[in-house]
Amino acid sequence: MNEIELFFHAIQSGNKTNVEAQLKRNPDLVNVKDTRGFTPLIFATYFDKEDIAKSLIEHKAPIDARDASGNTALIGVSFKGNESLATYLIEHGADVNAVNNNGTTSLIFAAMYNQINSLKLLLSKKADGTIKDNEGKTALQHAQQKGFNDIIDLLQK
Repeated sequence: MNEIELFFHAIQSGNKTNVEAQLKRNPDLVNVKDTRGFTPLIFATYFDKEDIAKSLIEHKAPIDARDASGNTALIGVSFKGNESLATYLIEHGADVNAVNNNGTTSLIFAAMYNQINSLKLLLSKKADGTIKDNEGKTALQHAQQKGFNDIIDLLQK
């Protein structure tokens, strides 16, 4: 395995000590991408490695870097519902209205996947419910399509 593969393996396995040791040897690892276009921060959030994600941010990982699909770490966290990590990302400058290649925002993903706590957080941080994805749908329209009544109620307020 090369250095980048070893770094991503350490992230996926949750080995914070190893991640930090590799970052100490090569601080630029926070800016690399794997073969699928994931940044270390996106990769850590994808696998719910919150302590590693926080460490990467402390090591100046770009908070709004994008993967090959245009997703940021916050976009990915929003559909998974990790409110604690979403809060941390937002507190460290994550753009709550970033859109991916499909025009999907964190708010739209939270609505599509019935992540009510993520949705509440995003709304409290001024996420824009009027943004439409490439299908021309807002978060509210996605929630209506899926029949997520609690989400619909929140978005209509």
